Amino acid sequence: MQARTFKRSAIAIAVAGAFAVGLTTADKVSLHSAQAAVTTAATPAVATSNVPMVALPDFSVLVEQYGPAVVNISVTADGTKVAARQGAMPQIPEELAPFFHGMPRQQPPGPMHGQGSGFIIDADGIIMTNAHVVADADEVTVKLVDKREFTAKVLGSDKTTDIAVLKIDAKNLPTVKIGNPETTRVGEWVVAIGTPFGLENTVTSGIVSAKSRSLPDDSYVPFIQTDAAINPGNSGGPLFNLKGEVIGINSQIFSRSGGSQGLGFAVPIDIAMQVRDQIQQTGKVSHGRLGVTIQDVNQALAQNFGLKTPAGALVGSVQKDGPAAKIGVEAGDVILKFNGKTISRSGELPPMVAGLKPGAAVTLDVWRNGAEKRLSGTVGTLDDKSEVASADKAELAKARLGVAVRPLSPEEKRSGELTSGVVVENVAGAAAKAGVRSGDVIVSINNTPVKSVEQLKELVAKSGKTVALLVQRDDARIFIPVTLG
Repeated sequence: MQARTFKRSAIAIAVAGAFAVGLTTADKVSLHSAQAAVTTAATPAVATSNVPMVALPDFSVLVEQYGPAVVNISVTADGTKVAARQGAMPQIPEELAPFFHGMPRQQPPGPMHGQGSGFIIDADGIIMTNAHVVADADEVTVKLVDKREFTAKVLGSDKTTDIAVLKIDAKNLPTVKIGNPETTRVGEWVVAIGTPFGLENTVTSGIVSAKSRSLPDDSYVPFIQTDAAINPGNSGGPLFNLKGEVIGINSQIFSRSGGSQGLGFAVPIDIAMQVRDQIQQTGKVSHGRLGVTIQDVNQALAQNFGLKTPAGALVGSVQKDGPAAKIGVEAGDVILKFNGKTISRSGELPPMVAGLKPGAAVTLDVWRNGAEKRLSGTVGTLDDKSEVASADKAELAKARLGVAVRPLSPEEKRSGELTSGVVVENVAGAAAKAGVRSGDVIVSINNTPVKSVEQLKELVAKSGKTVALLVQRDDARIFIPVTLG
């Protein structure tokens, strides 16, 4: 049986501009009314349905008014950088061959291109889209409905929520209205506008299928599920309600075929606007963290724990010295409420936590040993997954290596079993082109262990045109050859 997969709904970056059809297609949904004719031997009679007949909505006014605020986004990226992000091996320069003995030489791929959608929220050129639409992009071009094209600047992006904010140099642009996803009801009509497969300003419609959906790889976002057709290239486009208000940003689809199958997922617009505010006001995006693993409570577990109903988030483990541990959470606790809000399913908890700023005060009502207990404390900081364009990054691009680093914390040394290394906080220029990422730990340069930020600078300064970085990424170590700037 073919595996079910969740995929981003943008046209993926593909070699030589080819469309990577990897997003979901949904089964076509048709609306119809049923009429049954009942015939008797005496007289024919027509039975009428008990379901009220309602005229289908007309979306033409909505599209005419707000369609011009939906834009096409095309990106160009360095193939080497994208290949490195996806795990492909970069080309090994001749002078670094001794450090990579026995490894095959691979030619770097050429420029890569991709497309997605976005929408204008400010008449002065502020545009919202998905982070994955502009990930690794060297150049971002925004095309309006009136065919004007602008080179866009990525003000910032947040991988945790998959939101990015762009800016183009234009005035008096058409804009959308922002709605409130909290008031949206399951079953309501919705409209998606975007550029699926590069077809500009394409309109599809459907209903809200569910709210607060938690997906396997995106547990920090309570997605809005819709059966409006979402296809490759729709990523970053708006999801409208019938009032013409944007309630979500189309982000992912569930598909076995790569096209729409009626299972589309949108990031609620209130979460996206919070990210926008952080990027524009503070220059970075941060999220709260508890430091626990959780699971749903089923009927059997509820009986074993003495709970009346199977609800809450069961804590499987607590990170040592993490925020939850400091609050007093223990493995086996069932979190029933978070800041007074009832937790029905475990998937409801991560978005609540991530929506808070680090250091925010919280209260947890937990079920422990057959009784409720209230715990209080503060949330920590979720590992930074935001990328913000700044003057600092521009300066980094001019440097020989192009990384901003910091020393390892004691916790990072313990968890990564590291005795030396420095953490990459920002990357540009030579290092970015080679595939170095924020969050990587540079363990050594040319087989010399890196024990401090100062030593890293010294080793780079003494190096020739190239260096071989040994990098720890998650649980793996890889060598990355870098041609210095």
